[in-house]
Amino acid sequence: MGYVVEHPVRFHETDGAGVVYFANELVMCHSAYEASLAAAGIDLGAFFRAEAIAYPIAHASIDYRRPLHCGDRVTIHLTPTRLDDCSFEIQYQLKLGDTLAAQAVTRHICISVADRRRCPLPIEMEQWLTRWGDMSAAEESR
Repeated sequence: MGYVVEHPVRFHETDGAGVVYFANELVMCHSAYEASLAAAGIDLGAFFRAEAIAYPIAHASIDYRRPLHCGDRVTIHLTPTRLDDCSFEIQYQLKLGDTLAAQAVTRHICISVADRRRCPLPIEMEQWLTRWGDMSAAEESR
């Protein structure tokens, strides 16, 4: 299933060579993550204030396939997958038309802010995973 959002590449995202600075592609992925949360009805202010629960990234990686330039319209395809009761990963594909420009993954762990220990994903995140997630991958991992 997944969530899809378009991102117009802006000049400030590029480097001196005129291509998107490598770290900014992960920023684009995180923006797509935020958009998918909002589209699922999650209050972003409360989510990122993280008063009781937080979702730190435990791993991030990205593979670059072709350069992106100012003015490109990148389509970001995001698919989250539940890993266990306390964690999930998000697969991202950044595309120019049908051409894969980059693919990335982030792994998140749900923790209690009070003691920084792992805790089960709350219902709102379970619903987000169900709405945008790859349920076939989740079933295979069980």
